[in-house]
Amino acid sequence: MKRVVAIVGRPNVGKSTLFNRILQRRDAIVENEPGVTRDRHYGEAEWAGKKFSLVDTGGFVPESSDVFELAIREQAEIAIEESDSLIFVVDARDGMTSMDQEIAVMLRRAGKNVVLVVNKADNEKYDQEAVDFYNMGLGEPYPISAMNGRHIGDMLDIVTEGFPQSDMSEEEEGGPLKIALIGRPNVGKSSITNAMLGQERAIVTPIAGTTRDSIDSTLRYHGEEITLIDTAGLRKRKRVKESVELFSVIRTTRAIERCDVAIVVVDAVEGLERQDAKVIVEAAEKRKGLIIAVNKWDLVEKDTMTSKRFEDAIYESLPTFDYIPITFVSAVTRQRLVKLIELAQQVHAERHKRISTSQLNDVILEAIKNHPPPAVKGHDLRINFIQQPQAAPPVFLCYTNYPELVPENYTRFLEGVIRKHYGFVGAPITIVYKQKNRLRTSGYSTKTM
Repeated sequence: MKRVVAIVGRPNVGKSTLFNRILQRRDAIVENEPGVTRDRHYGEAEWAGKKFSLVDTGGFVPESSDVFELAIREQAEIAIEESDSLIFVVDARDGMTSMDQEIAVMLRRAGKNVVLVVNKADNEKYDQEAVDFYNMGLGEPYPISAMNGRHIGDMLDIVTEGFPQSDMSEEEEGGPLKIALIGRPNVGKSSITNAMLGQERAIVTPIAGTTRDSIDSTLRYHGEEITLIDTAGLRKRKRVKESVELFSVIRTTRAIERCDVAIVVVDAVEGLERQDAKVIVEAAEKRKGLIIAVNKWDLVEKDTMTSKRFEDAIYESLPTFDYIPITFVSAVTRQRLVKLIELAQQVHAERHKRISTSQLNDVILEAIKNHPPPAVKGHDLRINFIQQPQAAPPVFLCYTNYPELVPENYTRFLEGVIRKHYGFVGAPITIVYKQKNRLRTSGYSTKTM
């Protein structure tokens, strides 16, 4: 599972600039005013073959009673609790401040791996100034410049020391099916979990989860052990709404990393919302099995077409995710919860499905012959061979003369042909294009559906 690294520090020390530099894109809002980053930003980073999740927090203001600063502080506290490692950013030009020292005390108490970064050290002069930060008791300070990229590589070597190398297949082989119920707060995730575990056939065993402060549970269903990953539960906070949202994001991301199948719980009364779609996209990008469970179905006034209209509305909002099965459940009445478990088992099996090379070439190449790829930039595209080198998640390899020129809409066509003949219900498909008769890495082009 990817490690989580949080960037913390007082306002206006350059945390968001560093976040953007590590991710190599301008994602967080960067302004020369304190407090611009109110709620956290979250991104997937990679350094030297090591992938990790990066969290950018708002400026940390210890002991402030201001509501705005309270929200920022609580988010930083949650990021500290939920992260594996911390990048503590201070300002080389301001020197060590009392606020920096207060934050350092809290970080030492947290007992986490902390990398002390002295930002805005644009030249060797400021490298000498960084020595003063040894007094914070957090080890060696590393002078950098997030703005111009100075010493960023050396810093990332330290931050990622001990992180596992990323593998092509991100999930562990074997073990029980792992299901995560994810979604926005208050949609009924914990209620569904409790209802599942409350059935007579369920045997509940508490397991210390990888996710801090959460408990996984084992459900035995018809002789098969299934692990339910808990993403609910927030320890007492100071009534700041943003803290709940941040907690939910970090927990959800960790749960997606660990699961085989993600059940995205949607509120039947409120319908599909933007945050639901973001969660679905995140799970699909991580190539996990996907199910949409519309909870609180008992509260909806229904006629014979209600569920069909609801399904149509979801698929219209998510046009590229029409392979995800939708089921309507109620944690209160336990309606269709057994079906939800069985559906998760089916999606899990679909992710592990392998299609023989001979079958693929007989069927898919025939479809390609009848609907060939378009000419692009004056080049005739040809796909000569297809195979499935990997399952869980399913990957299809297409040999073509111009892998980098295959248009997105043709990839969608190929996905549709594969799904029409072989299903893969609830399973994101990755289609990789490789130049025929050449094995160079530069000949690859990948599309994840």
